Amino acid sequence: MISGLRRCVPLAALALCAAISARAALVQIPAGHDSDLRVFLSGGRTLSGPAALERMQSGVDLDLWVAGNQYFAMGDVLRAFQKENPKAAAIGVITLPPGLIAQAILKGGWRYAGKSYPMRPDAYATVDLAHLRALKKAGLASDYRVYLHNELALMVARGNPKDVHGLKDLRRTDLRVELPNPVDEGIMSVYGRKVLERLGLWKDLTAGQVCRACRPVAHVYFTAVHHREIPADISAGRADVGLVWKTEIRNAAAHGLPIAGVDLPPQDSLRDQVSYLITPITGARHAAGASAFLRFLETAPARDAYAAHGFVPARSDESEPRPIR
Repeated sequence: MISGLRRCVPLAALALCAAISARAALVQIPAGHDSDLRVFLSGGRTLSGPAALERMQSGVDLDLWVAGNQYFAMGDVLRAFQKENPKAAAIGVITLPPGLIAQAILKGGWRYAGKSYPMRPDAYATVDLAHLRALKKAGLASDYRVYLHNELALMVARGNPKDVHGLKDLRRTDLRVELPNPVDEGIMSVYGRKVLERLGLWKDLTAGQVCRACRPVAHVYFTAVHHREIPADISAGRADVGLVWKTEIRNAAAHGLPIAGVDLPPQDSLRDQVSYLITPITGARHAAGASAFLRFLETAPARDAYAAHGFVPARSDESEPRPIR
């Protein structure tokens, strides 16, 4: 099998080689993530998985790629947007870890289920300013806005049977600890790691490893893709405690999962620091749609839709565009 340009026959195979190289450069979406790939159509219909990616390529009115923990809110948010903007009959949304999304924007698209989907979004949302700096360096973004806040918390089984009270309990080797992976997930790379290092826990919990779907020390596991894996594993009895966004606990409980939350003090929850950032992508196919969505984020319907899922909307003075420095 041809693996790249170096093994291709000159001229005769040039177009084929270019296609193979482009395909290899696209970012692979992990298998089984159809639910993170959606298109919301007017009339209440939703496409997902490869059908959604195909529709994003062939034609939508707005394409948003956002940090994955907004997954459970995006239906309400985008339906509210469509109500205010009836011309937005088809809205694509991808809700994967922001680091993975940033790579896909830089490389020009995705691979999923054996197919290539070269494309970029109209707007991108993350919790990590470093992602925006990388896009600016590539000429793909210039400014951003703060539009949401959140905070860290611990998720445990209902009734807290292991008697977990705070982050320092994560050292306990009798606990099966699950943490968001620090490679792609902003919750860990930007916020969680900072707190764990301040408390002197990082080395104990990771042995210095930064990886996905791995076990850096015997009682700790890093997620493969999403920290949304944590409520599933706690519910199934595969984990005892995990570090998540507080909104994750609210969502899991609303869906009847047998979990509970342990609140952290403000210096550990970072409730005054956690910010969600959104930027329009330079040269976007639907720039007008992106502008309309950014304006919508400042309205009561948008704030109410997010607040219903536990997110804290940004103050009006935070939503002004800021240059990416």
